[in-house]
Amino acid sequence: MMISPLNERERIRHKWRNRLQSILLLAGMAVLLSLCGWALAGADGVFWAFVTGALSLLFGPQVSPWLTLRMYGAVPVHPSEMPALFQLVERISGRAGLPHPPRLHYVPTRILNAFAVGRRDDAALAVTEGLLRILTLRELAGVLAHEISHIRNNDLGIMTLADVISRLTSAMWLAGMVLLIASLPVLLTEGNAVPWLSIALLVLSPTIASLLQLALSRTREYDADLDAAGLTGDPRGLASALEKLERYQGGLFETLLLPGRRVPQPSLLRTHPPTRDRIARLLALEAEAPPRFGGPAPTALPERFRNVPSTPRWRATGLWY
Repeated sequence: MMISPLNERERIRHKWRNRLQSILLLAGMAVLLSLCGWALAGADGVFWAFVTGALSLLFGPQVSPWLTLRMYGAVPVHPSEMPALFQLVERISGRAGLPHPPRLHYVPTRILNAFAVGRRDDAALAVTEGLLRILTLRELAGVLAHEISHIRNNDLGIMTLADVISRLTSAMWLAGMVLLIASLPVLLTEGNAVPWLSIALLVLSPTIASLLQLALSRTREYDADLDAAGLTGDPRGLASALEKLERYQGGLFETLLLPGRRVPQPSLLRTHPPTRDRIARLLALEAEAPPRFGGPAPTALPERFRNVPSTPRWRATGLWY
């Protein structure tokens, strides 16, 4: 399968719509932050809210991508150990216009997962043992293209910005509640009007910010799906991988790691869009043609990667894998 010229235009249309949604959601979070600053201290509050946000982005503690990999027990992979996978990463990275392919890592766990960390010029891709055993090479191409799209689109930076805004909003709510409790006796004894509108805004702001952040996450996932289809020219490959992930990844650990994937949780509370919607969008792009990537999954793992726990477990880092 590949994307026809007509459906390539449809993919680009979806992509621009997702980009507009991302801009609007970030703008909504910024407006919410401004309103909270205004409720606390007027124009000065708005100014200091954005100054604090800028300083947090510039000088705040950043979790190193390589620390994240170590927390998951990820092991660097040499090209000679998984040549088929390296070829996929190189070809897709070239089409994505990355300066160089992300470094490939292996995570020794039966959980089906892949994730990307880092920036365009310094990124890494991690794939789990479970993913390598379940997916075909064609399906792996779709998953890897999805993660490479996150790198190309700087989704980590976008979500970091959203997280900073959300945390500042929560901090303002806390500060507002402390000030209210401290000043409420004075307001009541002197007969001053209680600013109920400002109080309501501060009380609701953390929930609103969280919902906007979740909506932004879902939009970026849709965007990465569409980009992956464009990079591989094979929407059905990724759609098939998503269907397998939905079918195989279940039970206790799915509930712990990806709550809401198959349980009846409101869509507003999901970090990822419903799988059936993602598959439907992908299949709407395809046209009949031979797939660009094919073959069985690279299941012949090197000897040093074969000591894998039979089931995921809780780790000292607080992660399950």
